[in-house]
Amino acid sequence: QVQLVESGGGLVQAGGSLRLSCAASGRTFSNYAMGWFRQAPGKEREFAAAISWAGGRIEYADSVKGRFTISRGNAKNTVYLQMNSLKPEDTAVYYCAATRGSNYYLQYQYDYWAQGTQVTVSS
Repeated sequence: QVQLVESGGGLVQAGGSLRLSCAASGRTFSNYAMGWFRQAPGKEREFAAAISWAGGRIEYADSVKGRFTISRGNAKNTVYLQMNSLKPEDTAVYYCAATRGSNYYLQYQYDYWAQGTQVTVSS
């Protein structure tokens, strides 16, 4: 059974940092790109960042560009989201997901989703 498990969420003050991790298990994720989405209270879920299987293609939403860094572990089945200079508006539930699609921004192209982890940034 395919499973994506996240860790690393929590409470941090504005200007601080957090690192989210997402580990995939249950099958080989060959050629799967991995993405991070987030959903703030009362808002729709939105794209944050994504990375291709080999790591050669990376996409960021404008709202996180320059502050967040996405990367993959050496075994390719783990993805990280390093979040720096956090702002209160970054408060959301963060989800990692896996896709073989080419448009990383489209949620419906993702086949597998993690359960979500809460990130809260206090002002």
